[in-house]
Amino acid sequence: MDYNSAYTRANDLKKFYKSIFFFAIIAVLIFPSDQFEEKIIRIKLFDGYIILGIWALILVIKAIKLFIFDSEWEKEMIEKELRKDKQPIDY
Repeated sequence: MDYNSAYTRANDLKKFYKSIFFFAIIAVLIFPSDQFEEKIIRIKLFDGYIILGIWALILVIKAIKLFIFDSEWEKEMIEKELRKDKQPIDY
């Protein structure tokens, strides 16, 4: 891993962890206020729960992209495809 890809990965991790931190702060602010106001959970279109749910889904997608489909995986797939092209074709 060269310096540029390591720097990019570290920057992406920093952004991801910041997003989780802000999500946690907002969730702590939204959840108790909704919970104690009505004492029951009602889900409306633009309710705090919907916003948190969409935000959580985005964070999950980012986590999958960052931790599962990282640059090493992409690099390996490119090398695999390049090796396929170099193999002779048998007729």
